[in-house]
Amino acid sequence: MTLQQIRYVTAVAATGSMNVAAQKLFISQPSLSSAIRELEAEMGITIFGRTTKGVVLTAEGEEFLGYARQILNQVDLLEDKYIEGGSRKKKFGVSAQHYSFAVKAFVEMVKGFDMNEYEFAIRETRTADVIGDVSAGKSEIGILYINEFNGKVLHKLFREKQLEFIPLVKCRGYVYLWKGHPLAGQTSISLEELSPYPCLSFEQGDNNSFYFAEEILSTYDYKKTIKACDRATNLNLMVGLNAYCLCSGIISEELNGGEYLAVPLKEDVEMEIGYLKRSYAALSQIGRIYIEEIQRAINEEQERQGSADDKTRTKTKKA
Repeated sequence: MTLQQIRYVTAVAATGSMNVAAQKLFISQPSLSSAIRELEAEMGITIFGRTTKGVVLTAEGEEFLGYARQILNQVDLLEDKYIEGGSRKKKFGVSAQHYSFAVKAFVEMVKGFDMNEYEFAIRETRTADVIGDVSAGKSEIGILYINEFNGKVLHKLFREKQLEFIPLVKCRGYVYLWKGHPLAGQTSISLEELSPYPCLSFEQGDNNSFYFAEEILSTYDYKKTIKACDRATNLNLMVGLNAYCLCSGIISEELNGGEYLAVPLKEDVEMEIGYLKRSYAALSQIGRIYIEEIQRAINEEQERQGSADDKTRTKTKKA
């Protein structure tokens, strides 16, 4: 197996066509096909299934591609470090559940780098995609949460994919809603009080299991529910329908706007937010900087939320 063959595989996977990949690689299509067949024979697997419309990755090919991307990422790092005069941009990617503080940290991290030299990517996406992106090397870091309910299932999946979960913060449950909501002035809110209003959650696609839900108390029998795919839609639904979502309380007012607030949930619920990395690979320098920024963002939002909770309690006592 050679680096050239690995690069051939990633090119074919990206284009879905031997002919198109060959053109991009500036080699003949027969030479490309022959190189990949030799690799498949050497590895004892079938990487691509051939169809009349092109080629598709097999299950074995998907797994191989994940490892191939990791190898190429490491080669890129070595070349950037030791080969002078290279013009290739350094890459850094993050995949996260829908957390505004993760985006805020990303923004602050990017400000410290020359974007002419770096290619950045942040993906707010589904839980399974966060795990898959880190496993496949598309993102160096993944941001998600675990709790007592989903922890055993997710930790087993992490081990299978050679991933490591590093905790960042433990927090209680909050109700996130807009400031005009009928319950917005309360110091805490119970699930029973929320029952007349729609509960918002993020759509998880084919992996719509309770274990992959981004929201705490995913198995609770809510009377009204709405699923959406992005934070902006959820924010609009909060205003239009007096809807709400359950969250960590660690939100970014700077990004979400000042028309929303987090109120403590009366029920005793705890969640742990952390980051995923490949267990056999150390974080890059930029990865370490991002984690520092996300920890700073979490601390700032927790301090702000604590102050907001204190003000709400004071107003209630005076009333």
